[in-house]
Formats: sequence, C-alpha cells, structure tokens
Amino acid sequence: MAVCLVSRTGRQHQRYDNLGRRQVVGCIPYRFKYGEDGVISGELEVLVITSQKGRAQGLMFPKGGWELDESLEQAALRESIEEAGVLGNVERELGKWNFLSKSQGTLYEGYMFPLLVKEQLELWPEKDVRQRIWMSAAEAREECRHWWMKEALDILVARLTSTMEQNEEEENVMSCSLS
Repeated sequence: MAVCLVSRTGRQHQRYDNLGRRQVVGCIPYRFKYGEDGVISGELEVLVITSQKGRAQGLMFPKGGWELDESLEQAALRESIEEAGVLGNVERELGKWNFLSKSQGTLYEGYMFPLLVKEQLELWPEKDVRQRIWMSAAEAREECRHWWMKEALDILVARLTSTMEQNEEEENVMSCSLS
C-alpha cells in the first residue's frame, strides 16, 4: 500500500454537523503483545501520541477532522497514518462524543474507532512533530488528556475482554465435547 507522506491541512473540506460543530474522527490503535516464545500473549497494548507541542501537553489517540470526501472509517485510518504512522483494520465504531475544545473554546462532535494495527511505518507525515508510544491500556487511561478518549478506551477494553472471554468459553466447550 502506498502511503502519502503529507498531512491534509486546512478546514475548507471539513465536515460540520447541523449545529455548526466541527466533526472529528479518531482511532485507538491496538495490538496484542507477543511473548518471548513468539506466541501472542493476549496482553493488550495501545498506541498513544504526543500533541504537536510535545509530551508536556499530554498524550492522546490519533484524531482529526472528518473531510467531505471520506467515510468515517476512511478518516480514522487516514488520521492513524498521518499522526501515528500505523496501518491496520478499522473496526466497529466505539461511539460518538460531544466535547468542548479547550484550546478553541468550541464544541466538537467526535467519533472513535478501534484500529487493529497490522503495520508500523518507519516514515509517516507527522514523524518529525509527534512521538508515538506503545503502552498498556491502564497506562494510556492515566496518561490520556481527553475524557472522551478515555471513555472510548474503556469501551474498547470491555469489548475485547468480552470477546476473549467468549472465545475461551467456546474453547472449553469444544474440549469438553471432544473428551
């Protein structure tokens, strides 16, 4: 897959809702850690990024404006590439939040998606202005500066935990029926 190494800029192609709120889309890039034996351990890691002003401004998940020529999922993937340099599968929406931008003092409507990371790029559009950091979900919840992103992370963790528990139950049923 070819990746554009320039971020989209400007607001002339941004979407706004019927109340005039700018619509933004973000994602929570995640993966499962590998154990020393090379087998997936099941331990969840999420990727957070710094703001363009640096880590002192706190950590967050990739997000940005939803543009007129994109679906929500396309915008989520674009933001993950531009800001965090990762590619993957955009999964089912985590939710929609209305929040006040502290820097702009305006209301926004934000959508969040999980992104199961398949590839981490060495070069990406905002490589020189952001750092990316893999950490546990608990650490990310502590470090993340936006309440609505923390809520999205809680939803993702609950969803993945439920899926993993369901898979374990199915494996137990299978092994019981084979015995």
